[in-house]
Amino acid sequence: MEQEVNLKEKAAKIMFDYNQATGSCICIYDSAFKPDFPDRCGTENSPEMKICPYCKNNRQGSNLQDKYPCHEMHINAVKEANKKGGCHIYKCNTGLLFWTSPVYIKGNFAGAIRGSGFLTEKQKTVDIFSNANDNFVMCNSEISNEEFKERVTSLPEADGDKVQSMAEMMQLCAESLSTGSEEYHETIKRRTQQQETITKIIEELKQQYPENTDKLGYPLEKEKVLLSALRKGDPAEAKKTLDELLAVLFFTNPGQIKYVQLRAIEIVVLISRVEISPTQSGNLSMEVNSQNLKLVQEAKSIEELTDILHNIVDRVSGNISSFKGIPHAAALRKAENFIMENFTRKISLKEISAVAGLSPPYFSTIFKEEMGENLSKYLNRLRVEKASRLLLDTEMSLSEIAACCCFEDQSWFSKIFKAYTGISPGKYRNQGGGTIRNVGDSNLSEGFKKK
Repeated sequence: MEQEVNLKEKAAKIMFDYNQATGSCICIYDSAFKPDFPDRCGTENSPEMKICPYCKNNRQGSNLQDKYPCHEMHINAVKEANKKGGCHIYKCNTGLLFWTSPVYIKGNFAGAIRGSGFLTEKQKTVDIFSNANDNFVMCNSEISNEEFKERVTSLPEADGDKVQSMAEMMQLCAESLSTGSEEYHETIKRRTQQQETITKIIEELKQQYPENTDKLGYPLEKEKVLLSALRKGDPAEAKKTLDELLAVLFFTNPGQIKYVQLRAIEIVVLISRVEISPTQSGNLSMEVNSQNLKLVQEAKSIEELTDILHNIVDRVSGNISSFKGIPHAAALRKAENFIMENFTRKISLKEISAVAGLSPPYFSTIFKEEMGENLSKYLNRLRVEKASRLLLDTEMSLSEIAACCCFEDQSWFSKIFKAYTGISPGKYRNQGGGTIRNVGDSNLSEGFKKK
């Protein structure tokens, strides 16, 4: 409750600034869709309040929240924005424009912010006056139709580009209010786009294979196309083929996420065998492959599962593409595989450079040039990343995790861990995670610069 109160206060401050900058009427919704109009935003004298209390859709009640018109319309709009993970623009029967964006706390819906107060020129000339008898029926005849028309025509105009800009600006405000989920908006939007693409393919399949026709089989040939695209380092073609594969799975096995997960595991195993060339040991490391399989197994929805597979395809095709035209790519690939399989034990520059077939000084030079950091820092990042997973997924003690991740002792482990996360291992475990600085994908090739 205290967290929600703090969020509400912060939202009111940000929305005041937004109101001053845009002239928009502001409304803030909590997680139960209860509306609130910040006093400092001058809502009572806003363009929206000139119309809404007198609209024929007005709901009668004892206070402003009960009287606010079209409440269900706004709730549905907030839900639509939440589904998309971004801003949603809509209008009421009177032609008044609205836009809303969701706010999240640790990935959970925490409420929304909404703006309004503008009409487009087209809405003024067409929507408002074309059907006056229908649009301007007042509740309890509180004001005359003529006065209502004057209120409507006094609203400021905004073309589509301006409204879109105000909606996008509000989206930025929503993202700044969201905590513990800085990338959540982008994740939801990305997943929505993925499902829209797959849904279109499924609709085409429904036309090709109507009910009571021969059942569509699993397209094994698509797997070959997927592998070919990955080997070429072509993420667009790879994801297009992946979507076609998933569309067939979803179409032939509706609602059967467990079965789809089993097929997805097979796809991950297939992807893990992709090589840069027959002469190079380019297989994904066991560590990375194990992480991918775990993510697929733990996916709780079709949307999450699809996103995981897209990320895997992106990463693999990106790795392969990044090696094209890079000096010493084969040597660095060998070093990558060796590091990923051995970073939890003590390994020296001499040992790694020997695997790469280069002298230690030369290997050290090209490694830092391609990665932007020296080998010891890179190894520490990998070890912190592994330690962070063990802190959240196991009940191992800090000393056990330190030993497992090749830190000299618990004290050194805590010092290095805090340097990369900003907090101690114990606090990281207690609060359920945090941000690991610069620890992204563990593949060495992700950091290579194209020459």
